[in-house]
Amino acid sequence: MVEGNKNKKWNWWPLFPLYPYGNKKTILRELIPSQIWSLEQIQGLYYVAVPIRMTVVKVESGLMLINPLPPTKELVNELEKLINIHGKVKTIVLPSASGLEHKIGLPALSRVFKDADIWLCPGQWSFPINLPLDFLGIPSKRTRILFEDGTPHGDAFKWFSLGPLNLGLGRYQEVSCFHYSTRTLHVTDAIVGIDSTPPEIFNFDPTPLLFHSRERGDEPLIDTMEQREKGWARLILFSSFLKPGKLNIPPLKKILKYSFKKDLCDWRSHFGIYPFMWEEDWESSLVEIMGKDSPKIQIAPVLKKLIFPRSKEVLIKWLENINDFKDMEYLIPAHFTAPIKFTKEDCQNLIEEINSEKWNILQEDSKFLINLYKKLFELGIIPKEVNI
Repeated sequence: MVEGNKNKKWNWWPLFPLYPYGNKKTILRELIPSQIWSLEQIQGLYYVAVPIRMTVVKVESGLMLINPLPPTKELVNELEKLINIHGKVKTIVLPSASGLEHKIGLPALSRVFKDADIWLCPGQWSFPINLPLDFLGIPSKRTRILFEDGTPHGDAFKWFSLGPLNLGLGRYQEVSCFHYSTRTLHVTDAIVGIDSTPPEIFNFDPTPLLFHSRERGDEPLIDTMEQREKGWARLILFSSFLKPGKLNIPPLKKILKYSFKKDLCDWRSHFGIYPFMWEEDWESSLVEIMGKDSPKIQIAPVLKKLIFPRSKEVLIKWLENINDFKDMEYLIPAHFTAPIKFTKEDCQNLIEEINSEKWNILQEDSKFLINLYKKLFELGIIPKEVNI
């Protein structure tokens, strides 16, 4: 194995087998000069891959990490560059109770930075068995629970919670924070900003973009900016709606007709197996969720339809708490674009949208998510009582 691949190796990928599995590329980006950085990887299923971000914030005499990522050697090496300048990692924060993609890297990360205090969102849970923290690899002796045990760096940050909401198997809850000195709001999943430019991390391997830019499985993966942008747009639709309204699943006979062609018999092209068929006007679905010249700020569509259908008031209360920060300038979420210009006006626009008729309109793209929600509710997986 070449040295570069060794640095990207992640041996624990079978615990949560998401693309790119055991070979995770990491990039370091400066978001706010000399104050906030982003370490980014990608994750996904069947090449439906989107960026995921661990945010690094300069605090007194060191650094705080928000939303852990798998600590490959490459990630640790990039983080060491910041440590050498700004001091050691003092704090690691897992601000989500339910997001497995954010907690899967925490045990290994806590072993790398053995002196760091660990702060968890309340109500952590595991499935199918709800195990104690130490059984999950999280060292309980240096772990604290947000709000129950206080909050980290309280003089520099204001911490507040969205939820908890009852999911049946566990809870949905995410803890956000506002960083006074940089005027940045840090969230995990609830608010995202999506634009039309493929993220920088895909420059190192654009395969997911090129795979989904095609119409049939026998088409080659051609790397052009036009194809990258087309593939990125489709990945946005997948990640936002799981099964977009303009997407059809062709019969198996038709899928196999274009599979296993001579020039496509490799893992990169999945041997030509391409079980998707897009309608001609598929791009019309992008209007509501993707900004062309600037990120489209929105409540994450998946959460909007699977978490918040019966808890709109909880979401509005959270946004009203955010709206109290008069000098807010930026939003840094764990996914998609960051940093995003985000002010009281942007926050108020979200509140007004949730209170409008538009929030309840049944869009074609949302039908799959709505039907999934109804089915889970009928089966009793989603409880009747949503509040905890």
